[in-house]
Amino acid sequence: MTDVALAPAAPLPAARRGRRGGGSTIDQARRRLFVPFVGPAFLLYSILFVVPSVYAIWISFNKWAGAGPMEFVGLGNYVRLFNDKLFLRSFGNTLLLLFVVGLAIFVIAFALTLVLRDMAGKKIARSVIFFPHLVNAMIFGVLAGFIFNPGGLVNTLLGAFGVTDPPAWLSQDNLFPLIMVMMTWITTGYFTTILMAGVDRIPPYYYEDCALAGANAWQRLRHVILPLTWDVFGTCAVLWTISSVKIFEIIWIFGGSTGAGMPPTQTWTTAVYTYVTAFSGESVPAYGAASASAVLSLALVSVLGGHHDGAGGVFGECRSHDVS
Repeated sequence: MTDVALAPAAPLPAARRGRRGGGSTIDQARRRLFVPFVGPAFLLYSILFVVPSVYAIWISFNKWAGAGPMEFVGLGNYVRLFNDKLFLRSFGNTLLLLFVVGLAIFVIAFALTLVLRDMAGKKIARSVIFFPHLVNAMIFGVLAGFIFNPGGLVNTLLGAFGVTDPPAWLSQDNLFPLIMVMMTWITTGYFTTILMAGVDRIPPYYYEDCALAGANAWQRLRHVILPLTWDVFGTCAVLWTISSVKIFEIIWIFGGSTGAGMPPTQTWTTAVYTYVTAFSGESVPAYGAASASAVLSLALVSVLGGHHDGAGGVFGECRSHDVS
């Protein structure tokens, strides 16, 4: 046997040298650039969001009319809120928008995604269903006043079909269900666009493998489409959670369409309650109670947003098992 001379080991790249000194030169450069790049953005974010949020939490423990000294009341504002029937109704309306409207939005959006996925003109259809999301909520509020008033378009069409006693669409009892329907129509296109983007990123060979394996439509949906788009669902759920808690202008405009100015209390959400408590001008401002209402809304978003992230992580771990 002939001896084989071993070639000398190739020198390490310059970028990988110096690990004994605390990491590669690339890692060291990244650490040096972290503060200059991230620091200004973090400082601006802290000034505009973190500091006001902390100050709002402090105000929520005080009784304050916006001027003069604060009176510390501890959890008194929170106890007052949970004993206030108007706040409980507003909080319940927020939960209805969050869960009922959210469920309707995602069911319709996912159904539209499956229908439009193989449609020839899906880009045009996507633009059409996305358009209502671009329109200002004020337009829908004004439009509702014209379409749903007693002599409006809806009642005129119902009269043509023989309906002589149509519902009072803009009555206080029917106004919030109408807002829920309008929110579903306005928002469905937005989430349909996001879900379609998630479905479009699935590699075509997954569907080819399903066809070779004889998988039916339900099996493709269960083992391919849902596992590979669940993270997109989680993102949409977080976005809707944040948006639903902040819904304000469409409720205010719809209430104004009745001619009453301020929306009826049957339609209030926590955002409207917070605004009226602090800025209505019809009573002494109660910034402590308004801040407590805002803090509870923030807590709701934080809890549900964290829950959605956790669910996404669980399904993400199962994704490889489902697809394989």
